Amino acid sequence: MYAIIETGGKQIKVEAGQEIYVEKLNGEAGDTITFDKVLFVGGDDAKVGVPFVEGATVTAKVEKHGKQKKITVFKYKAKKNYRKKQGHRQPYTKLTIDAIKL
Repeated sequence: MYAIIETGGKQIKVEAGQEIYVEKLNGEAGDTITFDKVLFVGGDDAKVGVPFVEGATVTAKVEKHGKQKKITVFKYKAKKNYRKKQGHRQPYTKLTIDAIKL
C-alpha cells in the first residue's frame, strides 16, 4: 500500500518503511509525526480524496535534521557594475514512514 501526502507545499508518494527528505518540520530526532493531509491511498482498494481522504493518516519517525548542499545565487546586471553573490543551504528533515492507516 502507498499514499500521497502533502507537506511543505509539495506532494510526496510514500510507502511503509521508506525514508524521505522533506522541508524542515518541528520535532526532535526520535519524535513521531502524523500527516493527516492524505490526498490518495493506493493499493488493492484505492481511495481518492476530495481534497483529502477522510480518516486517513500517515505516521513517520523523525530521523534527523540537516542542511542540503550549498547553492550559489548570483545576481548580475550588465553595464551597471551590479554584482551580488549569495549562498543558501535549505534545511530539511529526514523521515522514516512507519504506517499508513485508513
